[in-house]
Amino acid sequence: MSGPTFRHDHPGTPAAEWAGSPQWDALPALRLPAGRRRLVVVGAHPDDETLGAGGLIHAAARAGWTVEVVSATAGEASHPGSPTHPTAVLGERRRSELDSAISLLAPDATVRCLDLPDGGVADEVDVLVASLVETIGTDGAEVLLCAPWRYDGHPDHDAVGRAAALAAARTDAQLLEYPVWLWHWGRAEDLPWSQAVRLALDAPMQDAKRAAVGAHVSQVQPLSDQPGDEVMLGADLLAHFEGDGEVFITEPGTVDDDVLDLVHHERPDPWQVDSSYERRKRALTVASLPRETYARALEVGCSVGALALDLAGRSDHLLAVDASPTALDLARERTSSLPHVELRQARVPDQWPEGSFDLVSVSEVGYFLSPRQLDDVVRLATSALAAGGHLLLCHWRHQPVGWPLAGPAVHDAFLATGLDVLVEHQEPDFLLHVLTAPS
Repeated sequence: MSGPTFRHDHPGTPAAEWAGSPQWDALPALRLPAGRRRLVVVGAHPDDETLGAGGLIHAAARAGWTVEVVSATAGEASHPGSPTHPTAVLGERRRSELDSAISLLAPDATVRCLDLPDGGVADEVDVLVASLVETIGTDGAEVLLCAPWRYDGHPDHDAVGRAAALAAARTDAQLLEYPVWLWHWGRAEDLPWSQAVRLALDAPMQDAKRAAVGAHVSQVQPLSDQPGDEVMLGADLLAHFEGDGEVFITEPGTVDDDVLDLVHHERPDPWQVDSSYERRKRALTVASLPRETYARALEVGCSVGALALDLAGRSDHLLAVDASPTALDLARERTSSLPHVELRQARVPDQWPEGSFDLVSVSEVGYFLSPRQLDDVVRLATSALAAGGHLLLCHWRHQPVGWPLAGPAVHDAFLATGLDVLVEHQEPDFLLHVLTAPS
């Protein structure tokens, strides 16, 4: 479905019409959430963060929070017909304006511009997700992530909103989304009022935000008096951001993180499971198992089924699960001749299989979980072990791009349970452990 059609220089919905909506005064109050001590605000272009969340940035800084601002692009395409500002010059100017605006809102904040192409963020979502995940890190439970509303109507805004939703899901950050262009093209029925909250801005917050908006000179004033250098953000548009409150969408919903399914769809063997490195690693993994045969085995994250094929030779019944339907189709081709292998689509930890198992394998999947999800998988996997059962762990040691965890952190989480260590093997590229539950 296509988004709304609008132009910045055409009349839009007056700010007074929005303020006169009957739902406006009934919006719940937003307060800085307890337990969060870092604010990461991302915008598609310099000025988005100031317009939509400038008051929030100032409030967090005033409360002593760490504030980080990320702009996906330099906004170099805001005046494509400018006779005085080539895109490179305008991009440099807008980056400088961003620094100035944020210094007025949060003097100690860090500011980064990723220099993704203005107008082309939708093609760079994976890059943006990876950058946001790296910014948030492994302490996402302490982070409030704020991004443009993913239905704002501008393709770059919508793409940044989707990227932030993916980053929040992978890191456990709390997500807020702020509309910008909605106020221009939308009507009351276009805002999800049941999910909206309002941050009240006191006089100092309003003053700081007004000054910060003014710092984006290239957008709020004409570049020159020549055609193509007209003002981008006129008075009617700015009126939406001059009031005593900011509106955010809270609990905006998750997005389907199908990147691993796409990887399997684009490359039938994305992990090169038949390479000498992978074959040797699997041989060591299976050789480390203390028992010759396991009655019931569970493999979490089977991918294309290479390890499942090996584990099938050591088990009477193997249940192999994966969230990717494409990966499972490839795994079925490998294991089609083995009736005691059951393949099932399941996303852990939410769809953890019932029952107990003599062997639980968690291999090359733990770092595709958020920290909170990993905690749940550790709890579920250890609870699912039958008395005297074995927990098999094997993970790449290096940092996957786009996720906060790496193999060593995954193994540390399992080792912290106190299960006995039967096997430990370390190499520069991977870790291998076999743990056991008390008999």
